[in-house]
Amino acid sequence: MTTTNYTVTGMTCGHCEGSVRSEVSQVAGVESLEVSAANGTLSVTTAAPVDDQLILAAVDEAGYSAARVN
Repeated sequence: MTTTNYTVTGMTCGHCEGSVRSEVSQVAGVESLEVSAANGTLSVTTAAPVDDQLILAAVDEAGYSAARVN
């Protein structure tokens, strides 16, 4: 398992979290994720490493922008 953390800008509420959760959970290999509008964070756990661009594109599709933290 690999957990990767991202900062997400622009989220303000639970609806925002749901949008990000919905898009990122569709990326192949994503096992689980935690998203917080209050903290502007996204943690993605995968069984094997996943290309960051796929996660960033999914967040973008949800209407927000993200950057990898670690």
